[in-house]
Amino acid sequence: MALALSAVGFAVAPGAAAATPCPSGAVCIREANGTILTKNIFYRYGAHNLSNVTGVRVIVNNQTGGAGFQICKGYNGTNCYPVQRYVGEYAPYDFTPINSVVLVR
Repeated sequence: MALALSAVGFAVAPGAAAATPCPSGAVCIREANGTILTKNIFYRYGAHNLSNVTGVRVIVNNQTGGAGFQICKGYNGTNCYPVQRYVGEYAPYDFTPINSVVLVR
């Protein structure tokens, strides 16, 4: 069963056994091969600008306490999609037009 998040076209994706786990308390962006680069692990609330994150990627919300995230077309958390609070992996999404991720309480 997939949880559709239609505002951005996200849906919950099944977990991949070979994928690198996202640390507890973080939001992570997985590479196409399932790994997570250190630069794409976010712990602090607020905007995080992305660098060279293009193509289809999977975002993982492993925050606690109901915290969420937004993906944004602009840098510094501007032109954002709605907040997502589901904990776990989301369906693959084309990050080419995405320039920042915002972590929210």
